[in-house]
Amino acid sequence: MATAASASPGALGAAKTPARAGPGAPAFARPTTATSSPRRASSAPGTGRLRASLHLGGAGAGAGAAITSSSAAAAANGSGLHVAPGIAPLALPKMAGARGTQKNVLLFYCEEMRELAQQVVARNDDVELRSVSWRTFADGFPNLFISNAHSIRGRHVAFLASFSSPSVIFEQLSIIYALPKLFISSFTLILPFFPTGTSERMEDEGDVATAFTLARILSNIPISRGGPSSLVIFDIHALQERFYFGDSVLPCFESGIPLLKSRLQELPDSHNITIAFPDDGAWKRFYKQLQHFPMVVCNKVREGERRIVRIKEGDPRGRHVVIVDDLVQSGGTLIECQKVLAAHGAAKVSAYVTHGIFPNNSWAKFQPDNGDGPEHGLSHFWLTDSCPLTVKAVKDRRPFEILSLAGPIASALQI
Repeated sequence: MATAASASPGALGAAKTPARAGPGAPAFARPTTATSSPRRASSAPGTGRLRASLHLGGAGAGAGAAITSSSAAAAANGSGLHVAPGIAPLALPKMAGARGTQKNVLLFYCEEMRELAQQVVARNDDVELRSVSWRTFADGFPNLFISNAHSIRGRHVAFLASFSSPSVIFEQLSIIYALPKLFISSFTLILPFFPTGTSERMEDEGDVATAFTLARILSNIPISRGGPSSLVIFDIHALQERFYFGDSVLPCFESGIPLLKSRLQELPDSHNITIAFPDDGAWKRFYKQLQHFPMVVCNKVREGERRIVRIKEGDPRGRHVVIVDDLVQSGGTLIECQKVLAAHGAAKVSAYVTHGIFPNNSWAKFQPDNGDGPEHGLSHFWLTDSCPLTVKAVKDRRPFEILSLAGPIASALQI
């Protein structure tokens, strides 16, 4: 086969040097041929730059056909990539979030969230569980290990956290800070309950806003290869806390209210539901999501340790009234609200909170209504599983019922 190396010097020089333009012709005029068709002229043997370049490449007379078949192949495979015959085109990467595609996510979790993590995986085939070895050294400090760390490179990774007490936050932060540095494609932190700031009152000089401190810590999670980390929180207590986070993290604020609305639709008396808010703060937070229900707004006044609750507006008479708030601690306000609603003629009283904290087993204050009337107990008390220790304590115990965040979390992982 003749190649550029074996061609005669004269032939090689002729191939390299296009015909010079005559006097008065443009410097870059196309070579002319006997045919009047430009398309034929460009592909005719022995004419133009195409002939010269093919000769230098050593392709010979059949190269023009190869180019043509390559272009046809590119059009046929739809990739837009021109490839040599016999070589498959490179696969085009699918963009996460495009129509018809799902992110495949590796979900790590703390031990408290094991059950919820398993439920998330059961809801979505595109989520895969991965484990962390949670151990301690002899001095009590964490001894942590991320299994198969090399295998998560280039993958979408999430961590399901529970900051149920200060004693478990440090070890989880160690994992949260380590995962984005393992060359992963993206990182999402799922923190269903943002715990700090629920009881803080910034009233005197010297009061420390620990919610701001935790927000600053989470705002400095290392970036992954895909950019800043995402942070998913459900029904953060103080609405202004969402502005505590810096620009190095992408906070996503979700709500458990859609779970409540779905559950209310399943009740036999769903047509007779009225929503009650224990204070103006709860009303401001949730009324837009529940505005198609009749509403009762209560007002509470604290006198020392005593809470006095009054109905500010609305009528609970003959209705199944559901008290809605973002969280419950001791439960004193909810119980007083239950009593005042019953005294004003409510047929049934139930309650919903996204976060059931219940320090010191305060959940035991709430009794079921066994037919004695709403002044004696609640028909239902709905909680999410954002606080796993509470879930374990009240599971299968009336009037409590758990509405799982597994579905909303699985959806949030696809954002």
